[in-house]
Amino acid sequence: MKRLVTTFFATAVLAGFMFVIPGQVEAQDFVYQPKNPAFGGTYANYSWMLNSANQQNKFQGSSSRFRRDPLKNFEQSLQRQVLSQLTRQIVGNRFGEGNIDLSKQSNFEFGEFNISINPGPDGVSIQIQNILSGESTTVTIPSGFGGSFGGN
Repeated sequence: MKRLVTTFFATAVLAGFMFVIPGQVEAQDFVYQPKNPAFGGTYANYSWMLNSANQQNKFQGSSSRFRRDPLKNFEQSLQRQVLSQLTRQIVGNRFGEGNIDLSKQSNFEFGEFNISINPGPDGVSIQIQNILSGESTTVTIPSGFGGSFGGN
């Protein structure tokens, strides 16, 4: 009972302070400005909103997996297999038995590409350079992957 009286007294004192100490309450105006031009926004937002919506649209374009043509996929797969087999034959004829010895430093030129093989203590570095454009890329094979590529 004593606790109930104390709680009631505390509540009455708080309520009294709310009415005795008047304060001025202020708020700011809430102004809504629509972004979408269809709902009253500025027309300058139109292209940004359209581009944003197109970027998020997952159902547009030819990349959809539901629009693939099975015959076209078969044709592409067949072309890849034929080109892969021709590549194996060319490499086999050029290097013998399909092996490229990565333990020796060597240079090869195929059309507009220059390929340099440089073995080192950390692995084998293969640099492929386009002679016409000067562009190049380097592939590093870490040690422990063997000394030859292909038939072994």
